[in-house]
Amino acid sequence: MRDLKVVSEAQKQINIDVSEVRRTQKRGEILSAFSLYILHIFLAVIVIFPLLFAVVSSFRPLEEIFRYVSPISWRTFIPTEITFEAYINLFTERGFGRIFLNTFFVSIVTVIFGIFINSMAAFAFAKFNFRGKTLLFLLVLLTFMIPFEVIAIPLYNIVDDLGWLDTYYGLIVPGLANGLVIFLYRQFFLDIPDSLLEAARIDGASWWTTYWRILMPLCKPVTVSASLLVFIFQWESFMWPLIATSSKSYRVLQVAMGDFVTEHATFWNEMFAASVLGILVPVLLVLPLQRYFVQGITGTGAKE
Repeated sequence: MRDLKVVSEAQKQINIDVSEVRRTQKRGEILSAFSLYILHIFLAVIVIFPLLFAVVSSFRPLEEIFRYVSPISWRTFIPTEITFEAYINLFTERGFGRIFLNTFFVSIVTVIFGIFINSMAAFAFAKFNFRGKTLLFLLVLLTFMIPFEVIAIPLYNIVDDLGWLDTYYGLIVPGLANGLVIFLYRQFFLDIPDSLLEAARIDGASWWTTYWRILMPLCKPVTVSASLLVFIFQWESFMWPLIATSSKSYRVLQVAMGDFVTEHATFWNEMFAASVLGILVPVLLVLPLQRYFVQGITGTGAKE
């Protein structure tokens, strides 16, 4: 009986110790989760506050933008006087209607023709065997690893020889071929079994029909991801449009924003307004399509 009592007391002590360990682990998990939330909130504040300041400043008069910056108070992020003067000036005096139209046109046309060209190149790399295939694909990979500044002068000379300076051709054609987009499509096409293509060929489908009617409908996530990458790249492009165009007729958004800085003053309210409008378009595209964007990026692993 005494041995049973000792065993029972030992078992109770073990249960107490296990419960204490579990409570300690739970407190540790709660503390860890709380610390993680605090870190996320801190990072969100760092990202959101500058954006919030830009949005608020776009509705302020020019002379009040930096009046409440130091010390920081509620007036820093809540305007005491709201005006739409900056936004009105963009379209009435700065000609931003034409500028936004140029930027949107260049971006959309580059997406349409770029997806078509790059996906066909990826189809060839993924499903055809030809001499020099590996070397050519390595060159494709190098194209998005080399900084643009390295090829800016040779590209300018080529476009100049073609007579495309200060034209839509000069803005669009150099951005059509994209090594990163070719890579994404190729990796996705490698995942599609060759038996599917062979069955289509046996049924009498041409290579064009196989590519357009069978492969392209299967790669919707990659198409969305690639389209967003190309669109945002063109929408935010600055250096090449600055080099390739000189007249206001072909000016795009990022180049036009340089006009707000003059020798005697900087029109901060108009610059912030243009920045807000420039951010708005990519955000409106990315938010509803982010699920496909993530699927397209994560679904193209490194395969050989």
